[in-house]
This record gives sequence, C-alpha cells and structure tokens, in this order.
Amino acid sequence: MGQIIIRNLDDRIIETLKRRAEAAGRSMEAEAREALRRATRLTGEEKLALISEMHAITGPMLERCTDKREAWELIREDRDATNDPYR
Repeated sequence: MGQIIIRNLDDRIIETLKRRAEAAGRSMEAEAREALRRATRLTGEEKLALISEMHAITGPMLERCTDKREAWELIREDRDATNDPYR
C-alpha cells in the first residue's frame, strides 16, 4: 500500500476529520482514508465511459471470431481428433 503526506491542511479540515473519526469510532487516519475512498469512487458516467472503452477494444475481436461454439465443444472435438489421450 502507498502512503501520502498532505501538507498545509486548513485547521477546520483537521478538526472536522477528528470529529467524524470520533463519531465513527475510528482514528483520524482511518477517517481520512475513508473520505479519500468516497471521493475517488467512479461516477456512473465514468463507469459507462470505461465500459465503452473496453467494448471498443474487445468488440472487433469478438466480431472476427467465426467459431461461436461453446468451449467444451471445441475441447471435445480436439480430444476426439486424436487417439493420444495426453495430447
């Protein structure tokens, strides 16, 4: 895990973190980690953009695939094509 040092924080921010940490029953550091985790969650729009990017990459590969059979069918065909059980 990485570490981060944040300098020059406003005293109000520190006090707010302390109060929230006490209310949640955790350390100020744990509260700061939770605040950063919440702040860096992907929005719905960001998730959709990532899905679009992945589809742009994988879509053409899937379209080029001409053999649409299930994997087990292909494995069975390969096994049946030889008498060597260890192939």
